[in-house]
Amino acid sequence: MIAHDREAWAELIDLDRLARWMDACGLHGGPIADARTLGGGTQNILLHFTRGARAYVLRRPPRRPRPESDEVMRREMQVLSALAGSAVPHPGFIAGEGDPAVLGTAFYLMEPVDGFNPTQGLPAYHAGDPQVRRRMGEAMVDAIVTLSRIDPDAVGLSTLGKLDGWLERQVPRWRAQLDGYAAFDGWTGLDALPGVAAICAWLEANRPASFRPGLIHGDFHLANVMLAPDSAELAAVVDWELATRGDPMLDLGWLTATWHDPDEGAPRVAVTPWDGFPTLPEIVDRYLAATGRSAVEARWYSVLAPFKLGAILEGTHARACAGLAPRAIGDQLHAHTISLFERALRRIDRPLV
Repeated sequence: MIAHDREAWAELIDLDRLARWMDACGLHGGPIADARTLGGGTQNILLHFTRGARAYVLRRPPRRPRPESDEVMRREMQVLSALAGSAVPHPGFIAGEGDPAVLGTAFYLMEPVDGFNPTQGLPAYHAGDPQVRRRMGEAMVDAIVTLSRIDPDAVGLSTLGKLDGWLERQVPRWRAQLDGYAAFDGWTGLDALPGVAAICAWLEANRPASFRPGLIHGDFHLANVMLAPDSAELAAVVDWELATRGDPMLDLGWLTATWHDPDEGAPRVAVTPWDGFPTLPEIVDRYLAATGRSAVEARWYSVLAPFKLGAILEGTHARACAGLAPRAIGDQLHAHTISLFERALRRIDRPLV
């Protein structure tokens, strides 16, 4: 984790008000000390601090919250509370506040995670042994297998998301997202993206007839996990803001959409060194063997996930074209969207398994 200066958070988080709120929650301990922000790829603010003999991490929306930010925080609280005591690696939930009147936004407290994010660099133990890295990849799969076995109804998440028409909504939802970018002046348009019509047509023609409802992380990849410092196991899956109910196989699709693909031109890997990590077919095989799901289902999600992720990322490019976001970042994400759509087209022609 990376420490930033006090100016990044002090005007957003009133420590005196936070201490009074903690007292009301029974989390006593005197003054708040050693407060510092943590970084690692999230736009949300993470504040690590101690009070008494206990350490905490506060999570709240970014400096400029989106309209849905408070609801996102409340959803994360709900999900992390529901996962308590489960085998899914996750940060322990301590307490939360959904009313923005307390600190200006919804927020919650969680246990600090003793671990590191692999995209920020590997310690010597992990960097020095390809077998350790292989187990790291297997642990990624095992985490979403374990998550797929959580019954949302049994853990109090029966109202999370909407299951009716979940499969049928996927393609129209993300195609409409792309079409909506035409509202931004200067956007390069659908013609600058490969195979949009072909991808959508294939997904609709091959859509599964049904699905097994479960809990989805929604943004599962190497940047959203913490590894244990002294083993190849996951310390926690983090950033649960997109968690919902649906088909858990979407998490597998997301993992294959973001995993190193040797069929792409220049190698683009999230972690170095990469040798030792399981291949894409090995990732899928491990998931299918553990869950009993089919290769046909895996193929559909391996096409849907890069299409969905690309549709999301292209939004920054559209805003950048209109002068509403940095052009360099927009162009970078546009290039990523193109590679994701090309990956989806390859999965249509050449299934992973």
